[in-house]
Amino acid sequence: MVKRTVIITAGGMGTRIGASLPKQFLLLKGQPILMHTLAVFYSLDSEMQLIITLPIDWMDYWKSLLAAYKCEIPHELVAGGDTRFASIQNALIYVKGDEVGVHDGVRPFVSHDTISRCFNALNLSDAVVPCLPVKDSIRKMTPNGSIAIDRSDLRVVHTPQCFSSSLLKASYNTAFSSLFTDDASVVEAYGASVLMVDSNEENIKITSSIDLDIAALLIEKK
Repeated sequence: MVKRTVIITAGGMGTRIGASLPKQFLLLKGQPILMHTLAVFYSLDSEMQLIITLPIDWMDYWKSLLAAYKCEIPHELVAGGDTRFASIQNALIYVKGDEVGVHDGVRPFVSHDTISRCFNALNLSDAVVPCLPVKDSIRKMTPNGSIAIDRSDLRVVHTPQCFSSSLLKASYNTAFSSLFTDDASVVEAYGASVLMVDSNEENIKITSSIDLDIAALLIEKK
């Protein structure tokens, strides 16, 4: 039985990045971003079950990219839903691992250390998320203006978010809520507590043109 599964969510359409293609298919050093992301997990553990969720209308395009770039990394394709929540629900049907991570397809710079740290921490908790401290000053809007917030208690949340499969499947067996911003919020609503571990600073999510510029610098450094 496969011990670990990673669901890579790739349902974005690239509207914020201003591209004609969904952002996961944009090229980074001559290769689609999603392919870089897939390779990170495969290079860490070639026995890991890898699942990609994609909009059904873009599945054939992805298959053509796999052929064009001669990418033979084994993975399963699952049709995404109208929301990220629905996409994860669809993917969970195919999960074989006892432990499952959910990762953004446009985070190609997650480190092996971060991935291992998240999965290994499942020995301590059934729900683990990688985070970084907030660096910027933070203000909260109120009806009377804005107020400063103590950033020392705040964290920026990354992926992969890792869980025991039984917990994640049980948590997603519920109705969607607009309060579900990530998988951790879904399992918290179910009643589970979440353990935070360190992420790596390069683990950015490519959602805008400036992110793409930063990614080009990171890939050269790598």
